[in-house]
Amino acid sequence: MTALVETVGTPDGPFTIVVDERQRVLASGWTADAAAALARIHPRLRPAETRDGATEAAAAVRAYYAGDVAAIDGVPVRQQGTDLQLAGWRALRGIRPGAPLTYTELAAALGRPSAVRAAASICARNAPALFVPCHRVLRSDGSLGGFAWGLPVKQSLLSRESA
Repeated sequence: MTALVETVGTPDGPFTIVVDERQRVLASGWTADAAAALARIHPRLRPAETRDGATEAAAAVRAYYAGDVAAIDGVPVRQQGTDLQLAGWRALRGIRPGAPLTYTELAAALGRPSAVRAAASICARNAPALFVPCHRVLRSDGSLGGFAWGLPVKQSLLSRESA
């Protein structure tokens, strides 16, 4: 498979998107380094080749940053993981903008209330950042916790969505 790679400018810095032949986002994040995004893709889904090109997801990113924070909701993604990870990523897509959950609440939503570390791991292993909004999960005390693309980006996204 040959994947398309597109980098768009955002107020939070360059944002790189990697899509498969069906325009499903395999990985994305706030970097101009396509290799950094590609490294986040599960090995079974990692493309053999890439080329620069236009992605349909880029329009959703532009709309999101223009104020339509729901623009990312319908963008198709493709992920590979365990049943729990796949359920977790689906649950992340259900978190409304401006209404973040805690890792504890995410674990409970997955029917595994004691699996808080697993919930955090699901967020950490999320390759199509923004489209699967792992940035909408916080620590129990309300602090940001971690984010692969940096806490300043996470705070910016949460602020944008709470406006």
